[in-house]
Amino acid sequence: MSKIKDQTMSSKVSWESTIGLLDSVKVDEVGVKERVSSLSTRSIKRESKLQALNYVVSMCDLTTLEGEDTEGKIHQMTAKAIKPDPTDDDVPSAAAVCVYPSLVSTAKEIIGTSNVKVASVSSYFPSGQVPIESKLLDTQYAIDEGADEIDIVINRKAFFEGDYRKVFDEIVALKEACGDKHLKTILEVGELRTYDNIKKASLIALGAGSDFIKTSTGKISNGSSKEACLVMAKAVYEFKESTGFSAGIKVAGGIRNSKDAIRYLIIIKEELGEEWLSPNFFRFGASSLLDDVLRQIRKLKTNAYQSSYYFPRG
Repeated sequence: MSKIKDQTMSSKVSWESTIGLLDSVKVDEVGVKERVSSLSTRSIKRESKLQALNYVVSMCDLTTLEGEDTEGKIHQMTAKAIKPDPTDDDVPSAAAVCVYPSLVSTAKEIIGTSNVKVASVSSYFPSGQVPIESKLLDTQYAIDEGADEIDIVINRKAFFEGDYRKVFDEIVALKEACGDKHLKTILEVGELRTYDNIKKASLIALGAGSDFIKTSTGKISNGSSKEACLVMAKAVYEFKESTGFSAGIKVAGGIRNSKDAIRYLIIIKEELGEEWLSPNFFRFGASSLLDDVLRQIRKLKTNAYQSSYYFPRG
């Protein structure tokens, strides 16, 4: 299973170049829906399914972002990320754990020498409704505590007001604060509402230097969708064609079973290629997804389902 690599090359391009990419944005809504519908009918063979399920495990960012989060809860989740199924050494570790900045040092201590990364939300997640100075302080604190990856939210207020330059400049500043730490930029596609907006926000985030673009905070009812993922994948493809930089995608919000997760993998493989079937370039922000995937892996190996309590709680 691929380990997560450090990609230090900057994807940032000039504002003028980014505006050039936005000029051509016009998404065929009917075409997107037809493409997703077509890909959703694809099936995979039994032997390929086990590989796909292991991919999903290795791409999961186990996440807890609640006011009731405690050090004990972080211990449980992090231990599960390191060893999702203690009885099966063939099941890989998860990609990362994602926590609030104040709990980064706790997660980091438990991770130890594991390959699991520690991600932190910042920039006043989930709203982002504070001045850039506060967002930078929030991000710097998470990095000082030991975060390997930072998940920020775009300035949706500026986006809806048509101030795309402000959205771009804030991401540039936050990426500079991150240095060589990976920056994932959350678009909150459910609020963006249209495919044109999703693609514009994707290209702005990529142009500003984001290593990943992410669908949702997981804090609204309309989180991820396969259609949004397809539009984001097309933006990533166009950005690579224009700049040579390969950015990643993270889907989060409402993905709860292995069947759905595999459909996302099919979209990514068909739109971007085998290279993206790796935690280096694709992630799931769906903690509730992991138990179902582990149950499906166990069923393929034993022909019997395990109860949900069979696997340690995260």
